[in-house]
Amino acid sequence: MTAALHDDAPPPGEWTTDDLDRLPDDGRRYELLDGNLMMSPSPTRLHQSIAGRLMAALDETCPADLDVTQAVEVRLSRTRAFIPDVLVTELDAAARNPSHYRPHEVMLVVEIVSDGSRAIDRVLKPALYAEADIPYFWRIETEGGIVVHAHKLDPMKRIYVEKARMTDGILLPEPWEMDIPLERITPRVR
Repeated sequence: MTAALHDDAPPPGEWTTDDLDRLPDDGRRYELLDGNLMMSPSPTRLHQSIAGRLMAALDETCPADLDVTQAVEVRLSRTRAFIPDVLVTELDAAARNPSHYRPHEVMLVVEIVSDGSRAIDRVLKPALYAEADIPYFWRIETEGGIVVHAHKLDPMKRIYVEKARMTDGILLPEPWEMDIPLERITPRVR
C-alpha cells in the first residue's frame, strides 16, 4: 500500500511525521503508530453527524481561551500521530491555523467508535493519549444508542479514569461546566 502512495515511501516501522507531511492531500486519514502508517476507512454519516453536532455544541459552551475543531492531527511523537474526531485546544495554538497540534496544546480529545476502529478507539488511542498527558478523553459509542464515556487523566499513573457514562446528555463540571442534551448531538433520522 505504501508504494502506491509514492515511490520513495519508507519501509514499515520507519515512517515519521515528516513523511506524513509529504503524503498527497487526498482526503484520507493517515495516522502513525510507532512508525507504521495507518489509513482509516471513510467515516459513516452517523459518525460525521455526531462529530459535527458535538463540535458545534462544545463550541457554544467552551471558555474564550479554548477552541473546538475536528479531525486535526495531534502529533504525540515523531513516530506517533493520530487524528481525533473532535478536539479542544488552547486558543493561542489554534490561532496559528495549524495542520497539527502538539499534545500540550490539547485539552480534550474525542473518539467516536466505528466498526473498523473499535480496538484502536477503545484501547490503543486512550492509552497513548494518556501517555502524552492530554487531560481529557471522551469515547462515544453508537451501538444501541449514543453513550458518551468521559475520562480524566490520572497524572500520576498516566491513565484515564472514567468520570461519567452518559446516555441522556453531557452533564459535566470539567474541563468546563457543560449541560448538553443528548438530542443536541444525535443525528436526524426519519
